[in-house]
Amino acid sequence: MSALPHADRVESTAAAPTTSAPAAPLRRVADLPGPRPWPIVGNALQLKLRRLHRQMEAWAAQHGPLYRLRLGGRDALVVADAEVIAGALRERPDTWRRIRPIEAVIREAGGHGLFSCEGDDWRRQRRLVMSAFDPAHLKRFYPSLRRVTARLAACWREAAGRGEPIDLQASLTRYTVDVTTGLAFGADLNTLEAPQPLQEHLDKLFPMLFRRINLPFAYWRWLRLPIDRAFDRHLAAVQQAVQGFVRAARQRLEDEPQRRGQPTDLLEAMLAARDADGAALTEEEIAGNVVTVLLAGEDTTAHTLGWALWLLHTHRDAWQAVVEEVDGALGAEPLPAGFEVARGFDGIERAVQEAMRLKPVAPLLFLESNHDTVIAGCAAPRGTPLMCLMRAAALDARGAADIADFRPARWLPGGEREAQKASMPFGAGPRLCPGRYLALLEMKMVLAMLARNFELLHVGTDGGGEPEERMSFTMHPVGLKMRLRLREA
Repeated sequence: MSALPHADRVESTAAAPTTSAPAAPLRRVADLPGPRPWPIVGNALQLKLRRLHRQMEAWAAQHGPLYRLRLGGRDALVVADAEVIAGALRERPDTWRRIRPIEAVIREAGGHGLFSCEGDDWRRQRRLVMSAFDPAHLKRFYPSLRRVTARLAACWREAAGRGEPIDLQASLTRYTVDVTTGLAFGADLNTLEAPQPLQEHLDKLFPMLFRRINLPFAYWRWLRLPIDRAFDRHLAAVQQAVQGFVRAARQRLEDEPQRRGQPTDLLEAMLAARDADGAALTEEEIAGNVVTVLLAGEDTTAHTLGWALWLLHTHRDAWQAVVEEVDGALGAEPLPAGFEVARGFDGIERAVQEAMRLKPVAPLLFLESNHDTVIAGCAAPRGTPLMCLMRAAALDARGAADIADFRPARWLPGGEREAQKASMPFGAGPRLCPGRYLALLEMKMVLAMLARNFELLHVGTDGGGEPEERMSFTMHPVGLKMRLRLREA
C-alpha cells in the first residue's frame, strides 16, 4: 500500500475568502482529468465492484486528489482530500445526501432506517436511535456483553485445545451479531454456540445490496434472475426474524408496562414511541431500523477486528504492547470485570484506530448534492454525485513520512494531528456513526480477552501474504484464519 502523492491540498468547501480579490472562476466537473470514458456508458462498465475501492484509489494516484468519472449521462466528482471530504460531511444532510440509489435499494429490501433516510426523516429518528448506543446504555448492557465475550473465549479455547485453525471472520461475525441483537433487541441469539439460519441469510444481503446500488439500471424491477430470486428468499427469512424480534418486544411491553417509560433496548424504545405518538415512527421505519442495525452490527466491527488482528500479528511489538497493557489492567481476571475497565485500554484503542486508518471497512462514501453548490472550486449542480475516497484521503503523504505504515503510536495524545484528522472511519459531521461507542467497546473486549487468555500464533491466509481486500458494501479480508495456544496461568 502506498501513499498518494498530492502536490497541493485542494481547497476545502469550509474555507472562507479573506480578501476582496476577485474569486477564481469555477471549474466544471466535466473539465477535470479522469479515466477515459467509453461512448454512451462513460466509465460505468469499467468499474470492478469487488475491487472498486482499489480501482478508484489507483485513479486518484494517476489523476490527482480531484478527478472526474463519467457515469452514463452524468459527471461524478471523485475526491481524495481529507479537508474537502470533511467539509462536505459537515454539510450533511442539507447540502449533501447519500446517493439516491442507496435509499431506493435499501427501501426495497425493507431496511429503510436511520442509515438510508435523509432530511427531516433522519432528524426525527436520530435522537431515538442514537440514545440506544450511548455510553450510559452500554454500561447497563455490559454484563450481557461480558457473557457473550466469555462464550467467544470458550469457542476459541476449544479450537486452541484441538490445535485447529479458526475461521476468523465467521467467528467474529457470530460474536457481533450476538452482541448487537442483545443490545438493540433484547434477544439472546447465541449463534456462537448454536449457529442460527439468520446468520447465513444476513451474509447474503450485503453483497446483493452493493451490487444493485452500483448497477447502471434497476433491471430486477422487471426481470428476476436466479440471483434475484435467491436474494428474495434470504430477505424473506430476515424479515421473518425481524417480525419475531418485534413481537417479542411488544410482548415484553405488555407484560411489564413500566418498560414503556424505561425501555431496556432500542426496539422497546421505538415501539414505546410509536405507541405514544404515531407520528414518531412508522411501522416501516421500526422494521427498517431493525434490519439496519442487524446488517451494520454484523459486518463492520467483525471486519475491523479481522484487519486489526492481522496487523497486530504482523507487527509483534505492537501486539506485545497490547498484551502488557491487558495484563497490567486485568491481573488474574480472564475478562474485564466492569464497564469502566473495559472502556479503558488506551493502547488497544490506538491500535484499532490505526487499523481503521489503513484498512477502513468503508473506504468509499457516495454522496450527491441536494441543490446547486460549490466544492473545492468546482460547480456542483443539483444531483452531482460526490465519491469520497476515505482511505486515500487518510494516506496523504504529507500527514507523516511513514503514513502507509502501521504505527499505533501516531494516535498518542498530541501525536500526528494531520494523520488523525484525515482518518474518518465513523464518518464526520452531524451524521457520525451512532454505533461507534459499541464498536470500540466490542473491539476492546475481544482483543483484551484474546491477549489475556491466549498466545497469538498465526493470523493469515493459507497462501500467506497480505489478505485480499474485497468490497461487498463493506471492505473485508478474504480467507483469514487464526491459530491460538492457551497461555499458561
